[in-house]
Amino acid sequence: MTTHPSFARRQAGEILVGLCLVAAPFVLPHLGMSADLLTRILIWGLFGLGFDLLFGYTGLLSFGQSAFYGVGGFVSAYLLTSGIVPHMLLALLIGTVIAALAGLCIGYLTLRRTGIYFAMSTLAFGEMFYFLENSAFKSYTGGENGIAGVPPPVIELGFTTIHISSGWPMYWFVALFFFLGFVVARRIVRSPFGAVLKAIRGNPKRAMALGHAIQGYKLTVFVIAAAYGGLAGGLLGMFQSYMPPDAFSLDTSAQLVIQTVMGGAGTLLGPLLGATIWLYLYEGLQQLADIGAYWKLILGIVFVVLVTVFRHGVAGGILDFAKRRRRSTREVDIEADRDAMAQLSIVTPEPGAPAGAPVLEARGITKRYGGLTAVSGVDFALSEGEIRGVIGPNGAGKSTFFAMLAGELPTTEGQVYFRGREITGIGVTAVCQLGMSKSYQINQLFEALTVRQNTMIPVLARRRGKFRTDMLRGLHNTEGLDEQVNAAIELVGLTHQADTLVSELPYGEKRRLEIGLALATGANVLLFDEPLAGLGPEERVLVVALLKSIRKGRSMVIVEHDMDAMFELAERITVLYEGRKLAEGTPDEIRINPAVQAAYLGGMDDHEPA
Repeated sequence: MTTHPSFARRQAGEILVGLCLVAAPFVLPHLGMSADLLTRILIWGLFGLGFDLLFGYTGLLSFGQSAFYGVGGFVSAYLLTSGIVPHMLLALLIGTVIAALAGLCIGYLTLRRTGIYFAMSTLAFGEMFYFLENSAFKSYTGGENGIAGVPPPVIELGFTTIHISSGWPMYWFVALFFFLGFVVARRIVRSPFGAVLKAIRGNPKRAMALGHAIQGYKLTVFVIAAAYGGLAGGLLGMFQSYMPPDAFSLDTSAQLVIQTVMGGAGTLLGPLLGATIWLYLYEGLQQLADIGAYWKLILGIVFVVLVTVFRHGVAGGILDFAKRRRRSTREVDIEADRDAMAQLSIVTPEPGAPAGAPVLEARGITKRYGGLTAVSGVDFALSEGEIRGVIGPNGAGKSTFFAMLAGELPTTEGQVYFRGREITGIGVTAVCQLGMSKSYQINQLFEALTVRQNTMIPVLARRRGKFRTDMLRGLHNTEGLDEQVNAAIELVGLTHQADTLVSELPYGEKRRLEIGLALATGANVLLFDEPLAGLGPEERVLVVALLKSIRKGRSMVIVEHDMDAMFELAERITVLYEGRKLAEGTPDEIRINPAVQAAYLGGMDDHEPA
C-alpha cells in the first residue's frame, strides 16, 4: 500500500527554509556576510528558482535568462522613476508580467528545437535584448548608464506606510519574496504538473508516447522561469536604487548557470547555495591584497572542484547522502496488500465506431525515405480481442510499420484507422489518449525515477488528459492515481521494487516495467515491439505468461523474433518481407507456408510469388 507523509513532513522544506532565512541575519554576519551581500544572494536565489524549474527539473538549458531578468528590472525601474506607476508592488507586478510575456514569445520560437540548438537559440535572443537595451530602447533604459534613482520600496497598508530602507530592512523585504517564490516552486515540483516535468527531463520521447503534450509543459515552465527572472530583476533595481545595463549581459546568464550547477540543479535550494558560495568568494577574494588579482582563477578552480566532488552539486550531494542514510536505516515491508489492490482500469472505447469495424486498420500504408521504400502498400486489420503477431526477417520493415500504426511516424501514402476513426498523422500523444499504447524494443524508461514514479506518468496522462496546468495541486490528490499505479506495478510483478530507482533494476525487470508503462495508460489496444528481446529463459516464461494474463478486454499486436513464443501467443500472424506483406494466417498456416520458409531461410528467388 502507498502511505503518504504527514503534513509536517510534507512542509518540512518550507519550514526549514523559513527558519534559515530568520536565522541568517544572526549567524552569517559572524562569517563576514553583510546585509547587502545576503540580500544580493537572495535575489540571485530567486532568479535561480525559475531557472532550476526549467533546467534542473525539465532539462532545458537556456543561456538567455538575462533577457527576462533585464526586462523585468528595467520595466519596473522605468515605471517607478518616471512616475507612471508610483506603487512599488504594482510596478513589480507589471515588470514580472511583461517578462513572462517575453518568455512566452521567445519560448514559442525556441522550443521548436531541442538540445544544443535550443540553448543556442536562447543565447541569441539574450544577445538581441542586450543590443536593444543599448540602442533602440536606450531612451527608456538609459543605455550604457542604466536607470538611476530607483526609489526604495514603500508598502501602503492603508492604516500605515512602511518605508523599506537599505540594510537589514531590505534583507527582510527580499527574503519574504524569496520565501514565497520557494513555496510556489516547491508546490510546482510536487504537483502532477511537476511529475510530468521530471518525465520530460528523463525521456521526452516516452513522455509523449504515454499521452503527454510535452510542448505545452515546456512552454509553460519556460514562461514561469521568465517570470521568476523578471521579479528578481525588479527587486535588484530597488535594492541598488539603480538598474544596471549588465543585467542583460551574457555574463549574467552564465553566472546563473554556474551557480545552479555548483549548488545543485534539480534541488530548488541549489541555486541559492551556489549563489552563496559564488558571491561570498567573489567579494571576499577581491579584498585579499596578495591574491585579489587572481580571483577569477580561484573561482574557476573552486567551481571545477565542487562539480567534480559533488556530481549533482553541493545540495544534490547532501540530499544523496541523506537518502542513502534513510535507505540504510529504514525497514521496508515488501508484502503487497493484494486484498486492497484495485484492478487496473481499461479505457472504454468511444461510441460511434461502425459495427464490425476492425479495432485497428491500415489501408495501403507506405513509408519512403527519399528513394528508399521501407514499407510498401501494407493492408492490416486487427479484430476486437485478437492477439496478432507480426514477424519478418531483419530489414523487413517491421519497426517502420509499427511506428506508423502507433502514430510515431507519418505515412507517405495510405491511412491508419482506430475503431473506425482515421488517426493518420495525429501524433503519438493523441493516439495514446484515444486508447492505444506501445512498448519499445529498446527500453524507454525514466531511469532517474523510481518504479512507482515511472508508473505514475502514464496514469497521470489518463487521469488528467494530455495537458493540464494543475501546478499547485498535490500529486496524490489526483483521483485514483495511487490505486492505478499500485495495480499496474502488481500486474507486472514489481511490487517489491516499487520504490527502487529504475537505473538499479536488473534488465528483466526493466523489460516488465516497459510493458507496465504501456498497460498503465489504460489502453485497450497494445502494440508490443519485441517484448522478449534480451531476456533469459526464466524471464521469457514470465513475460509470456504476463502477455497471456492481460488479454481480457484488450487487443494486441506483437512484433517478436522468438517464433516459439509467437506461435504460442498469436491467433493470427502477419509476415512482412522487404517492406511488403508476404503472408497472413493462423500460426499453423504460417508455419507451413513455403514463401515464409524461403524468406527465413535466406531470401526468395525472383520467380517465386510474394
